[in-house]
Amino acid sequence: MEKTKKHNVFIDGPVSPNFIANAIAKHSTKHTIGAHDIFLGQVRADLINNKLVSAIDYSAYAEMADDIFHSIREDAFSKFPLTCMHIYHSLGIVKAGEISLFVFTSAPHRQDAFDACRHIVERIKKEAPVWGKEIYEDETHTWKVNT
Repeated sequence: MEKTKKHNVFIDGPVSPNFIANAIAKHSTKHTIGAHDIFLGQVRADLINNKLVSAIDYSAYAEMADDIFHSIREDAFSKFPLTCMHIYHSLGIVKAGEISLFVFTSAPHRQDAFDACRHIVERIKKEAPVWGKEIYEDETHTWKVNT
């Protein structure tokens, strides 16, 4: 079981489809896994005050974020019978339609993978010191409020 080692969760720019596919492919040799659950957070082209979001510029308090992500990871391993789990979050510019958050849980049974993935995503949104500046098509911007 993958535990205790601190992992760097940050990726410069969007999480690419190839990165996601490679992460999935690497798990085919782990024969105790019966289920995976994947959450992909994608930047939406929201219309805010008659302005269309074209991208989000993500920033973080990296040192604190590393500790919080590690805590979320360890808590998930203690609460759910996971085989492994991965979290990746973008920093920098991510355009509408691109992926900014990739959470991947693996467990012997599907319900554990589902429950753990949801738990992790909710904690990230609530606790991680990661901020997004919404950039509009007219190049103005505002800070994003997590919901």
